[in-house]
Amino acid sequence: MTQLPDVSRAPTMADVARVAGVSHQTVSRVLSGHPNVSAKTRSAVMEVIEQLGYRRNSAARALATRRTHTLGVIAVNTTLHGPASTLFGVQEAARERGYLTSAVTLRTLTDTTLTEAMRHLTAWGVEGVIAITPQRDAVRSLTRLEAPCPVVTVEGGHALDLPGVSVDQYLGARMVTEHLLAAGHSTVWHVAGPADWLESEGRTAGWESALQDAGAEVPPVLRGDWSPLSGYQAGQQLAGRALASGGHGSGLTAVFVANDHMALGVLRAFREVGLRTPADVAVAGFDDTPEAEFFPPPLTTVRQDFRSLGRSSIELLLSHIEGTASGTEHLTIAPELIVRASTARRRTAAED
Repeated sequence: MTQLPDVSRAPTMADVARVAGVSHQTVSRVLSGHPNVSAKTRSAVMEVIEQLGYRRNSAARALATRRTHTLGVIAVNTTLHGPASTLFGVQEAARERGYLTSAVTLRTLTDTTLTEAMRHLTAWGVEGVIAITPQRDAVRSLTRLEAPCPVVTVEGGHALDLPGVSVDQYLGARMVTEHLLAAGHSTVWHVAGPADWLESEGRTAGWESALQDAGAEVPPVLRGDWSPLSGYQAGQQLAGRALASGGHGSGLTAVFVANDHMALGVLRAFREVGLRTPADVAVAGFDDTPEAEFFPPPLTTVRQDFRSLGRSSIELLLSHIEGTASGTEHLTIAPELIVRASTARRRTAAED
């Protein structure tokens, strides 16, 4: 048997070739998946690779193949649940496909910050970029970017002349609004997210459409900034309307809040004035954060499949990198309504 290499250093490709009794070129062909290698030889080489613990030098591989197997990610507002969960889903999906990710997270995305982020990622040799761009200003900046590699947008809507993947925010809002109407509420009030967020736009549009199709009144929109505090402030206004209309929820009986964190604030505001959820006012959110099922009461919400979002965006990007796709394909991920105790069916006057 050929002598094993010195264990005080990392094994090299030459070590693998010597122990396996093959040429350096044969080992290289096995590692690159070249078809002109017999199954017996491939098996023998792989056995030695495992035995020695050989790991191919990524820099050398990149020079030889012109592939770095690294993808770039540009993300904005990753302190929020949606962007943070989307970023995690993208990175997890990339790892599953054998790719590393180099991420640049930005507080705000402008022409300048986007150009700098792309320059940084290009220096790292990324093969393509995922841009998580949920704000309208970010989308506008992307339209002006001259990218040196394929780019796929996530949650950037479908108005861009770029391939993209988004959760169907409109559908999610319709589902939760229709659920509240079916529970016996004559209309549904809405606490929306910031006006410049595409997700907020989609959720408000879905809510309004569901009310209009049902022939229900469309109340004025209250607006927050995704935070529990802004939800609490909106909840104080809603509570005042409910109590002023003649009692606990007699004129305002259901609220759809554009995310779970704002819904938490709304629930607190209602409790402070004695409004019970769902007996007086039903409350539903959006996102299905890990805490939502532990809210008092457990929150009805809309679950976004961030793993599927990440997986679809990576697959779409790789198809453009590998040349199997072209154009501006747009993929939509369906959300799921999660019904919990915060929207129990409204009792009728006869039942009371």
